Amino acid sequence: MDWLQAALLALLQGVTEFLPISSSAHLILLPALTGWPDQGLAFDVAVHVGSLTAVVAYFRRELAGMARDWLASLRRREAVGESRLAWAVLWGTVPVGLAGLLLKDVVEAQLRGPLVIAAATLVFALALWGADALHSGRRDEHALRWRDVAVIGLAQAIALIPGTSRSGITMTAGLLVGLTREAAARFSFLLAIPVIVLAGGLKGLDLATAAHPVDWGAIAVGAGVSAVSAYLCIAAFLAAIQRIGMLPFVVYRLILGAALLLFAW
Repeated sequence: MDWLQAALLALLQGVTEFLPISSSAHLILLPALTGWPDQGLAFDVAVHVGSLTAVVAYFRRELAGMARDWLASLRRREAVGESRLAWAVLWGTVPVGLAGLLLKDVVEAQLRGPLVIAAATLVFALALWGADALHSGRRDEHALRWRDVAVIGLAQAIALIPGTSRSGITMTAGLLVGLTREAAARFSFLLAIPVIVLAGGLKGLDLATAAHPVDWGAIAVGAGVSAVSAYLCIAAFLAAIQRIGMLPFVVYRLILGAALLLFAW
């Protein structure tokens, strides 16, 4: 793949990883429209590393406090400062981790078709619209109850269906349990960290056993562009979401889903 292709795919991944618009739908549609070949496993790992770097860099202060207080909570066997939020992120990751291990082959073999992705893009766009229209949440992510974490964690497992959008479904669940838009987005982004680590780790294991050559120039471009675009996307989304709401993303997803249906037929 040439560097322009690498940069555009990484930009697409970096932006769509954290917006509620489904990265998998875009990464299938763009190569189909352009005729580009599959970008390969090594490039997938690189853009995952870029996305992870972005979200860790953006939340670096919060993550440092969460890690410190989580370790203190283990020693003292009681909640300490931000430890409750750290535990919420860890427990919220368990459903998608288990589902990913159990259903990985099924998802890869049966759920990656354009019709499935189009249907998921449309259905979960409407779910996001409904949750945003009905929500009257006042709580932030620090006020999550354990049942709220369970609901959001189970919703995240649904995102194994391509087209669902991991960020979209977790924000939908966050709104439904009473979080503000910004809090739902922030918790969704924090949940992305262990998920990206798990997904990137699985792809890394696959890459370690593969015998394909690696284009290190394209890898560097992919990781760098993904990191910068994802960081800017997170910052812009959190700055605007309380004011603009989810409707622009819902409308965009409906258009995208319709385009995927046309492509599939």
